Amino acid sequence: MEHSNATEAGESWPIIHIHDGVCRMPEWRMAQPVNFTSLNGEHIAIVGPNGGGKTRLVNIIIGRYPLLMRDPEYDFRPSQLPMVSDNIKYITFLDAYGGDNDRTYYLQQRWNRTEMDEATPTVGQKLEEAYHRTGDDTPERRALQQKLYDTFRLDQLVDKYTPLLSSGELRKFKLTETLLAAPRVLIMDNPFIGLDAATRDQLRELLATITRELDLQIMLVLSKSDDIPPFITHVVEVRDNVVLPKRTLNDYLDHRPTLPPHVLSADVAQGIIDLPYKDNEYHTREVVGMHDVSIRYGERTILKELSWTVLNGERWALVGKNGAGKSTLLSLVCADNPQSYACDIALFDNPRGSGESIWDIKKHIGYVSPEMHRAYKRDLPAIHIVASGLKDSVGLYVKPQVNEYDICRFWMNVFGIRELENRTFMKLSSGEQRLVLLARAFVKDPELLILDEPLHGLDNRNRQLVKNVIETFCQRKNKTLIMVTHYESEMPACIDHRIELVRH
Repeated sequence: MEHSNATEAGESWPIIHIHDGVCRMPEWRMAQPVNFTSLNGEHIAIVGPNGGGKTRLVNIIIGRYPLLMRDPEYDFRPSQLPMVSDNIKYITFLDAYGGDNDRTYYLQQRWNRTEMDEATPTVGQKLEEAYHRTGDDTPERRALQQKLYDTFRLDQLVDKYTPLLSSGELRKFKLTETLLAAPRVLIMDNPFIGLDAATRDQLRELLATITRELDLQIMLVLSKSDDIPPFITHVVEVRDNVVLPKRTLNDYLDHRPTLPPHVLSADVAQGIIDLPYKDNEYHTREVVGMHDVSIRYGERTILKELSWTVLNGERWALVGKNGAGKSTLLSLVCADNPQSYACDIALFDNPRGSGESIWDIKKHIGYVSPEMHRAYKRDLPAIHIVASGLKDSVGLYVKPQVNEYDICRFWMNVFGIRELENRTFMKLSSGEQRLVLLARAFVKDPELLILDEPLHGLDNRNRQLVKNVIETFCQRKNKTLIMVTHYESEMPACIDHRIELVRH
């Protein structure tokens, strides 16, 4: 790392500089040599389509992908920390999608709270460890800690175990843990997804305040380019594994292309509508029935005396702030929560616990969620992941028939990922993974479609595409939808009912 002499206030210098960077490993290389410079005082948004190379660029910036001939040049003044890893902190949020630090997580773990042992640290314990790791216990740092706790209402989370956090709660925890480490450069991958509207606004204000008060430079990696907050000064677009020249935020916004309301082609949409119906479909009037359902964990009440009926053909929006119980409610419907058998719940007119096989019922449900994405760590070819939806398994243990592979390819084509069928899941970008899991949810043409934050990590075009697919699918007979999202703009036009959960 190179350090220059002390500089005058307001002087600008390259904190990170990469000139004609080419990765040593061919599989990590961009389509063209990388040129990238971040000056002191700049805050950069890295944007581009899913699979375009944004994460690959970040891995080059932080030194995870070593370069031929010349390494990146760093000048982290006024920081005196010697290591690049001390000065640059990268929050990938792969914790919510099945990252390296989360290998023991499985889909139902969040609701099996009795499995946490005394050695498992709580959120509060982990945050105190992060705070003391720097050895800096000044009043200013304590004030920052309190500000973070207040912003994210962490007083409600400190006694929770991290595997039990919701997707939004997990993001709040990781942001706080990383900011307490006092980095010089903070890189965040899609920090706003999974957060309710109020928390997104608070996070934008918090980051803007921190950039003014601390020697901290922020880079945001954004799939959703209309999420760029106003404190960002410059934008770097990455597409087709090419890093385009840095532009001012205003220049980028002035020239950003607009999307048409329909990106799903008419031929593909008609193909969805014309799909043949199965012989073994349920045709019940009532799809979901819940009566006075309550869920408690210790002293915490998640759901209290909830009654809810979903009728055949209804399209429901399930809304509420982070931690209000939305994913818990869906875990009851899908029987992933062990408490579901102690509740008065009926699915397709089958009372829970009356002897029906939940696996028989799951054949009629298509489901995708942050928890599923987090649990999915099978590095199988993408088409095998899609095919596993036909068998309701995480891996693929039964070889599909030829006609089943045909329907998998049909849905992969619908979601624009037909060319990825032989790429393995863990080699895909998180946005591409989400599209694969969406194809997996639709592949069995389910009577009940449960979509929990389905547009997480998708770029602007793919978000519009998935909305078009949902709206088209719901034109079919005997289809019922339950969807969760924190973005009102992500609601498909077919939504006709709404239920809001309030945090207790």
